[in-house]
Amino acid sequence: MSEDFYYRRLPHFQPFDATFFVTFRLKDSLPSEVLLELQELRETEKQTLENLKTKPTESKNLRELQYRYFGRFDDYLDRVSTGPFWLKDPVIAEIVAEAIHFRNSKMYDLLAFCVMPNHVHLIFEPIYQTEDGNVGRRGSSPYIVTNILENLKWFTAFKANQVLSRSGAFWQHESYDHVIRENELENLVRYVIDNPVKAGLVKH
Repeated sequence: MSEDFYYRRLPHFQPFDATFFVTFRLKDSLPSEVLLELQELRETEKQTLENLKTKPTESKNLRELQYRYFGRFDDYLDRVSTGPFWLKDPVIAEIVAEAIHFRNSKMYDLLAFCVMPNHVHLIFEPIYQTEDGNVGRRGSSPYIVTNILENLKWFTAFKANQVLSRSGAFWQHESYDHVIRENELENLVRYVIDNPVKAGLVKH
């Protein structure tokens, strides 16, 4: 299988024909002390895995560590009472939702998404593009996930800042992305759709 590696401040991995679970959040939506606590806890747990001797077991435990870290991270986003909540504004939320739908079938095949008060969840499969910019498979390569997010975040930030009469960073620079395994897809789609219920925003 062909694979692509690409880097920002954190390493990212994009295998071909992959489906991605992505989360991005508003700038300064989590206090620095919360981020520090999460990072320290993650490093502590990671150190406990260094003595593992079998690669399959180590790989499995690293995945589980990643899931736990994201679970804590997302719980904080759902519960935090400070920071910006611009996505609560129906006008801003609609800008984001429309931009997500607009890129469907152009940059990715969209499976699910959810706009929360301070963050967004997406599940999609990047579409393949040919050298002339057309959608295709043979002799083509997929849109890179970081490029998709840069495009989406830049456009929505520009439009949202216009509505809010503000300037400056709207989204946090880094995003979370995870390659979905086949047996994870159903649970992650349900997770995205149920996030407003989990956060207590709606009953159903």
